Amino acid sequence: MELSATGKIHAIARLMRVDRPVGTLLLLWPTLAALWIAAGGLPPLGILAAFVAGTFLARSAGCVINDIADRKVDGEVRRTRDRPLPTGQVTLGEAFLVLGVLAALCLAIVLTLNVPTRWLALAGAGIAATYPFLKRWTHWPQAALGVAFSWGIPMSFSAINGSIDPVAWLLFAASFLWIIAYDTLYAMVDRDDDLIIGVKSTAILFGRADRAVIGVLQLASVALLVLLGVRAGLQDAWYFGVAVALGLFVFQQRLIRNRDRDACFKAFGNNVWVGFALLAGAVVEFGMTGIADR
Repeated sequence: MELSATGKIHAIARLMRVDRPVGTLLLLWPTLAALWIAAGGLPPLGILAAFVAGTFLARSAGCVINDIADRKVDGEVRRTRDRPLPTGQVTLGEAFLVLGVLAALCLAIVLTLNVPTRWLALAGAGIAATYPFLKRWTHWPQAALGVAFSWGIPMSFSAINGSIDPVAWLLFAASFLWIIAYDTLYAMVDRDDDLIIGVKSTAILFGRADRAVIGVLQLASVALLVLLGVRAGLQDAWYFGVAVALGLFVFQQRLIRNRDRDACFKAFGNNVWVGFALLAGAVVEFGMTGIADR
């Protein structure tokens, strides 16, 4: 398919999901919350900028890897059949070139961080790169995404403190369970198509127990967030953010009561507000005072 220069730029932007920021925000909000908790307030601006930019670039790179891996099946799925690779708007070679540029930019950002965080970033990149291929072999690709999308949490603590506090692992565990829950909602949208083409997911594995399992995962995530607050000695603002997250989980359960595709997708997108509630709770809890000001 021949495109104008403007059309090609738009197609590459779609390949990178620039037009769909939900995934970036789902990755960004808990990472920023981790930075705030680790720093006890506003993180150093250089580290903050590195994580914001790195989140956007890493998520874009992950989407490109995903589309390269799925280029032969995306055309068979209603939600993905208009993506740039299956429609020919972007060639495989162009996709690899975009991936190389994104990877180089990510590396440049990582090199501004301390050495322990660089090693964590390398491990995270490996985890993220394997995720798109797991759906061929296991019903648990959502678990790999849970690790990949939560990896910014230990990286945040490492970048701020040079080590990973136990509180970081509580936030990591809460994020991990939450991500499995919301990515199962996402997989419920494609479940009928995935069964036909042989792609695996937790939505297929859980079957008619999907709503119940998602609910258990959400409640377990809330419990870990409360435990984190107790362990870190946090006050009302944090718990208010957690309470808002719980209310949003209840709303999501109501949305998916009939397992309607559009409702499941809406419930998935609603998780942006869950992440924002937790970030807001952390920011209000610790304030905007930077390390240098204390």
